[in-house]
Amino acid sequence: MRLAANEKAEAEKILQIKRAEGEAEAKYLSGLGIARQRQAIVDGLRDSVLGFSVNVPGTTAKDVMDMVLVTQYFDTMKEIGASSKSSAVFIPHGPGAVRDVATQIRDGLLQGSFADQS
Repeated sequence: MRLAANEKAEAEKILQIKRAEGEAEAKYLSGLGIARQRQAIVDGLRDSVLGFSVNVPGTTAKDVMDMVLVTQYFDTMKEIGASSKSSAVFIPHGPGAVRDVATQIRDGLLQGSFADQS
């Protein structure tokens, strides 16, 4: 009985180790997938900025990135409005509102990156 109990405990230990190894591998592969996804996003943004700058004379990379940030902001607001229980989303509007939104987003991203470095 003692030998059987020891063998059973050893088998359970091996199963736990294998399960943990499988979870670690899954997390590694997930991280690899996320890294590749982010690289694809960066590559796409770079190509968009270059293409837009070439096709629309007088625009700078900053102008294009501002436009991308604002577009992503509005896409996020759309998602929030579509999936949350709130029935209203207040978005500033007016002649300078788009620039203000872009500035706020950029400032928020910069503050976040400064906080990560501290």
